Amino acid sequence: MNYPIPNTFRLPVYAKSVITVASIEQLLASYHEAQAKGLPILVLGQGSNTLFTENFAGMVIINRITGITINEMPDAWFLSVGAGEIWHQLVKLTIEQGMPGLENLALIPGCVGSAAIQNIGAYGVEFKNVADYVDLLELDSGHIIRVTDGEYGYRDSIFKSRYLKGYVVVKVGIKLAKQWQPIINYGELAQFDPNAVNAKLIFDKVCAIRLAKLPNPEVLGNGGSFFKNPVVSQLQAEVLLQQYPNMPCYPQSNGQVKLAAGWLIDQCGLKGYQLGGAAVHDKQALVLVNKQHATSQDVINLARFIKHAVQHKFDVMLSPEIRFIGATAEINADQSLSQ
Repeated sequence: MNYPIPNTFRLPVYAKSVITVASIEQLLASYHEAQAKGLPILVLGQGSNTLFTENFAGMVIINRITGITINEMPDAWFLSVGAGEIWHQLVKLTIEQGMPGLENLALIPGCVGSAAIQNIGAYGVEFKNVADYVDLLELDSGHIIRVTDGEYGYRDSIFKSRYLKGYVVVKVGIKLAKQWQPIINYGELAQFDPNAVNAKLIFDKVCAIRLAKLPNPEVLGNGGSFFKNPVVSQLQAEVLLQQYPNMPCYPQSNGQVKLAAGWLIDQCGLKGYQLGGAAVHDKQALVLVNKQHATSQDVINLARFIKHAVQHKFDVMLSPEIRFIGATAEINADQSLSQ
């Protein structure tokens, strides 16, 4: 018997076993059960930022290890958060308790453990800006390993490479400095007066923007932002700006320039474009949605079409932010779209 896998794309995908765990002990017991049965395992939070390309031939473990403790020090608040806590609920809690720093990251779907793995980001802030530590469970030994340097990159971390296999994020440490400075350089946040704005105003604005543009996955299945914002050389950006003077671009500290993937897709006239049951969201081109009983292959076909369209028009390569999961493990998303 196969069991449906929770996923925000709301795709009909199944696993041999789906188990929800609320403690390290339950997680280890499930892991040992899978080992005894020779089943591959996959640990999920909410199943956001994930595309199952086919049914999973093993055990899916839903991490619901929760708990939040707050330690106030003279210069900062230190939070210790279970990896199964819902990210947005944590952001909301910190704002309500007068602890600013996470407001730009409001309404990003997923759990706290995934935030660290993916180095989530929005409106000029990334998880790495508040990262203190990540506690990993080493599955074979049962030991807890504390990592204080996640080697964070753009939607990347050491947890997607060195600690990808055999480890599970169980707790995340977050540091919120009391000397708060608003980050309002991006998009509609730039309308705020830096001398008058507070974290609650930014939080409310980010929530309003996201609710207006991004579909609720419970209503319209989606995985969030499908593609990363591409980073190009300064020379290429200058050439593109000569053709498209209104193109959004963001100079990076390394001399490169980040472009807006959603804008590039929109300029290809693809908002609302549909292939099979999958479509480009009509309000935010960076989001692909399950419009009419889409299959995994529908989403892949649409993503591949978008990638080729942007490459043809702008000579810019898009790379998925969504993680692709095959029958036994994560697979290379770029390769999947190149086939």
